[in-house]
Amino acid sequence: MTTGGGTAMDTGAIDLPENAPIDDGDLDALFAPFTSHPRILIAVSGGPDSTALLHLAARWRAGRAAGPGLIAATVDHGLRAEAAAEAEAVGAFAARLGVPHRILVWQGAKPAHGIQEAAREARYGLLAEAARQAGATALALAHTRDDQAETVLFRLARGSGLSGLSGMRSDAARLGLALLRPFLDLPKGRLVATLEAAGLGFVSDPSNGDLRYARPRLRTMAQVLAGEGLDARRLAVLARRVARADQALEAATDAAEAALRLPGVEEFPDTISLDVFQALPDEIALRLLGRAIHRAGTEGPVELAKLEALFEALKAAGQAPSAPFRRTLAGALVSLRGAALQVVTAPPRRKTSPIAPNSPGDGPVVLGKKGPRS
Repeated sequence: MTTGGGTAMDTGAIDLPENAPIDDGDLDALFAPFTSHPRILIAVSGGPDSTALLHLAARWRAGRAAGPGLIAATVDHGLRAEAAAEAEAVGAFAARLGVPHRILVWQGAKPAHGIQEAAREARYGLLAEAARQAGATALALAHTRDDQAETVLFRLARGSGLSGLSGMRSDAARLGLALLRPFLDLPKGRLVATLEAAGLGFVSDPSNGDLRYARPRLRTMAQVLAGEGLDARRLAVLARRVARADQALEAATDAAEAALRLPGVEEFPDTISLDVFQALPDEIALRLLGRAIHRAGTEGPVELAKLEALFEALKAAGQAPSAPFRRTLAGALVSLRGAALQVVTAPPRRKTSPIAPNSPGDGPVVLGKKGPRS
């Protein structure tokens, strides 16, 4: 296919019917990664994608003399009155397929803000624990090409770097488990068509259309974006290309990391030659700095925008390395020491001094004093 200027339009994928049911001839290719695991936990919410995953995985396994054991699990987040009944319905469906099923309940207080993100983290935690208890080494998820496109847009809107814009991987790892996403290159329409052809029902979560949340708002934009050529397929192609570039940059960073360590510096392993560090391409140097902060830091993941700001300040300071430079980020201390860049764990933050009990209610407070003021 060519554009008006005669340039080939690269869709990045073979043209296939968007609403064609998946038949048995597709199953071996889809579920080939499953054969590397003795037992797999399948996450099933009862929605169309995960219902299709359970249906097709069970059909694939039934057609093989040997293969992984399959277990299904449904997380009841306790956020909707219908959730418990929907989880029970998934259990009944799994029983008809001969697949053991568990219902996992997210218990405890729920946050007032960021509920979808919190629910996602809780869901992964519950599923990972259930997988370990069942002896499963992998968690199968029903993410589709539509989900991949949505993830790319979501991360783009939040300022992600290349690693984030590479989207989800069809095979990844989390919490000690392999994550398998056999439908990541398939449109959602094919899964719905598969269920309709088999006469199988599914549930619809109303939160998927709740415009109070970012992802549903992005879904409302999909038709407009598709009209401009930015459809789910094109966004998925972008994710694959970014992932390819990100992989190359990570390999280059590995090589730079191995070459940059100063010999004989064992007490502070993240001590790097400043001259060589400054000669690196910015992206490689930035990633190298991020890795060092991740190892030394104590406050969780490094925010990319803050890392970039620190990197720019470090470059400017490197022009006059005799001047003192000490900055902290994510619990790591970054400093220049002569001809070396050093990244170590930052000293503990000072605790705020307590207000002394003898401080008057309407006058100046006494910080850190336990006795009466003299």
